[in-house]
Amino acid sequence: MSVKQEIETKLVKSFNLDYFEVVNESRFHNVPEDSETHFKVVLISPQFEGLRLIARHRAVNKALADELNGQVHALAIHTYTAEEWLSKNQKFPDSPVCLGGKASEST
Repeated sequence: MSVKQEIETKLVKSFNLDYFEVVNESRFHNVPEDSETHFKVVLISPQFEGLRLIARHRAVNKALADELNGQVHALAIHTYTAEEWLSKNQKFPDSPVCLGGKASEST
């Protein structure tokens, strides 16, 4: 199972998700081709209702502790309730450009 698949499986098991997306952003960094080291996750769940951002991120970090202590070098976390997601027009922020990687190369 790929790292991305492991992340997806653990997120589905850990949260009551209305929507989720896991994006492998490793290609934007100075890592070997086909690496699975940099990810972005977008999670929409009623479980985030009333939780501060830090509590949401801690919950995601706890669910993915093994991956974060292993192959995953970076994880961008975007957590929303359904209402928050709709108020943002169903868009999440772009990840910042990696200044030390292959970000200047075309994708």
